[in-house]
Amino acid sequence: MTEPQFASTPEFNSNQMAFRFEKYLIKRQVLALTGKIRLFSPDGLLVGFSEQKMFRLREDIRLYADEDKMQELLWIQARQIIDFSAAYDVIDSVQSVKVGALRRKGFRSVLRDEWEVLDASDKIIGKLWEDSPGKAMLRRLLLGSLLPQSYDVLIGEQVVAEFTQRFNLFRYEMDLDFSADSSRAFDRRLGLAAAVLLGMIEGKQG
Repeated sequence: MTEPQFASTPEFNSNQMAFRFEKYLIKRQVLALTGKIRLFSPDGLLVGFSEQKMFRLREDIRLYADEDKMQELLWIQARQIIDFSAAYDVIDSVQSVKVGALRRKGFRSVLRDEWEVLDASDKIIGKLWEDSPGKAMLRRLLLGSLLPQSYDVLIGEQVVAEFTQRFNLFRYEMDLDFSADSSRAFDRRLGLAAAVLLGMIEGKQG
């Protein structure tokens, strides 16, 4: 793959299946040596697949169109080898263009998951955070996966997406809802990258 460009206003091919929808279901395979994420459209069609690579000091996650992994859609790469407040660049693999980045607020996320959403120039444009400090504490100290996580995504002051984990003791599933973002202020590529990261990283907490 060629070195990505850093365009301030990247465009993407609207015909790419994975980025068309307002709602998705993400599932993480639990009993596997590597983290495997499957992304489904509202009608149950598989539109994305990601498999976490083993023994990587520097996180390197790829989102593919399907399980054959012939067409890479997104490349999500950590900037540092080990970083509690890790930043992940999100690259459109088809166009080799940086879409933006997602930066975890490390110490804050100990008590409540919180991420910053950055544009292609690393300007903070929004945030993603867990539903409430009270529920976050209950999850960490007492209830764990018995109290599913949910997240709001804000661009500026506008809620543009909601990620809601389903109650399931045996697997990780989360509904993604972008329907509040009628103007598409939140790039779907960044949104799906955020969901994959939550499934790979935060989803392990349960």
